[in-house]
Formats: sequence, structure tokens, C-alpha cells
Amino acid sequence: MENIDWKSLGFGYHKTDYNVRCYYRNGQWGEIEVSSEETIPMHMAATCLHYGQEAFEGLKAYRCPDGKVRVFRPDENAARLQSTCRGIMMPEMPTEKFVEMVKTVVRLNERFIPPYESGATLYIRPLLIGTSAQVGVHPADEYLFLIFVTPVGPYFKGGFFANPYVIVREYDRSAPLGTGIYKVGGNYAASLQANQKAHEMGYACEFYLDAKEKKYIDEAGAANFFGIKNNTYITPKSTSILPSITNKSLMQLAEDLGLKVERRQIPAEELETFEEAGACGTAAVISPISRIDDVEAGKSYVFGEKPGPWSEKLFNLLRGIQYGIEEDKHGWTLVVIE
Repeated sequence: MENIDWKSLGFGYHKTDYNVRCYYRNGQWGEIEVSSEETIPMHMAATCLHYGQEAFEGLKAYRCPDGKVRVFRPDENAARLQSTCRGIMMPEMPTEKFVEMVKTVVRLNERFIPPYESGATLYIRPLLIGTSAQVGVHPADEYLFLIFVTPVGPYFKGGFFANPYVIVREYDRSAPLGTGIYKVGGNYAASLQANQKAHEMGYACEFYLDAKEKKYIDEAGAANFFGIKNNTYITPKSTSILPSITNKSLMQLAEDLGLKVERRQIPAEELETFEEAGACGTAAVISPISRIDDVEAGKSYVFGEKPGPWSEKLFNLLRGIQYGIEEDKHGWTLVVIE
């Protein structure tokens, strides 16, 4: 294992040994290639640079107490990437090849997988870009799909705790029928200004309402939102929200634990009725929300300075499955290294 101070590791890029690549040319995907280069040779007229033909995913590999290394639901990441490909006119990477490349890159960089006790994990970043040289708005003919990995520290420095969020009305993350349901870089670029403003105001993250009417809850920064009340797990239904694999998993676990699950429009005013609230995604699993301030409306929706009991239970259960501690009833984990 690499000699790294795992416990002080931040959430960022750390050089590893290898990445894996696959090129799409002449209407088909080529063979999987292994590279130790951190850079990509690219034409200055590549479509990813000019017309945004770019998509990515994020998942993790976990070194578990039983000595095995597991990856969580890579087939779901493959399916979401395929959906993005259909949305922005890129060739779909077959699930089998996607999963094979995930397994290959994790095994090649085994020495960078943090030990279980550290709380750190190996972050896996698949990336697909249009590489054809062209000037004119139409899909590329050639593409590069690659996966690199980097060890990352726990998203919560100092533990699992609740943070304040703020509603922003003067910014939209994406349009109702735009690219919000796809994992493309443009969505994140569109959130940078609002995110910076939220941080300057002393909040952990910004909170978006729907772009059309500014009435309904959309997403919390770069994560899905959920609220819990009356033994019900409620999460927004919208045509501009990225379908989170973590949220999908939490909805299933909530049902397993006896909660009702609702996916529907959530009016902003309904926030005052929730007993617990959180943001969820790959990086943190659940980021509990202490309060959501609506500065413009002069309101503050308070959920408590500590994570709620259901949030804590769901967090521990999902983490337990990822680390092979809890029973994986739904077959979500893939053992990559025995």
C-alpha cells in the first residue's frame, strides 16, 4: 500500500499510477488501453472544448474490513452515462466494457486504495469527451472514454454533521427541459457563481428552486434533496434534476426500513413541515441540513444542529453495505479484489 497519511487526506486529486482509455473511431469502440500519462493530447478544435460534448461519472472503491475491495453499483453509473450520451449525441459505452474498465483501473492502482480504518476511499472518475476537430455545431465522429482514480479523504472532516443551506432565486442550475438530468460539466459550471455566493454568505451550499416557476424544490447544489416527515422519505420529482444513484439507493433502503417513499413536486413552503432534511450524493452519501434560509422571503426552515435519526440510520446502513458490513440484499456491490 502506498505510504500516504490517509487520515489527513483531503477531497481532491492525488496522482496515481495508471488510467484506462478507450477510443471510439469509425463507428465503433476500440480495445481498452492502459496509460500512465496524466494528460490528453487533443486538437484545439475538439468538440468537447467548443460545443460541450463532455460527460462524466463518479463512484468509489472501498477497502473493506474483510480484506476485499468493493465498488458500489457501477452498472447504474454505466446506465446514467448512457442516458447522458443519448441526451448530448455521443456513442454509448456498453455496460460490460464500462464495468471492465472500472475493475481494471481499480486493480492497477490497488496500492492507492486507502485502508478501511482511515475513512478514506478510492474515487473513480469516468470521463467521455468528443475529440473530433471541427468547427460547426454537430456531434463529433471520434470520442475518448477514460477512467482515472484518486484516493480521497472523507467528505465530512470531523464527522457526520449538519450544515446550513440558502435558497437562491437569481440563479438557475439548468432549464426544465435542458441538460439537468445529464451529468455534464456545463451544469456544474452553471452552479459556480451561486455556490461562491452561498459560501460568502456563510452557508455550506446553495439550494435551487425550479427554473420555471420558482415555487418547487429542485436540487441542493451538486446533490439531490430529501426530506423526512411522518415516517415518509420525500424527494423532488423534476425534469431538471440529475438522477442520483445514492438517492435511488436511499429510497430503496427507506422502504426496507418501513418508511413510505414519495417522489413528487415539493413546494418551498412545505420545508417547514419536514422533521429532517439532507442532500445526498456519491461524495458524502448524506449531508444532513441543519437549516435552509430563504433570505428573500425572510424565512428560515430549521431541522436541527444534529443529523436526524432516520438520516443517521440510512447513512450508516448504506455505508455498511458499501463496506461489506451490512447484508447486501439487493446485490449492489461488486467485489473487484478478493
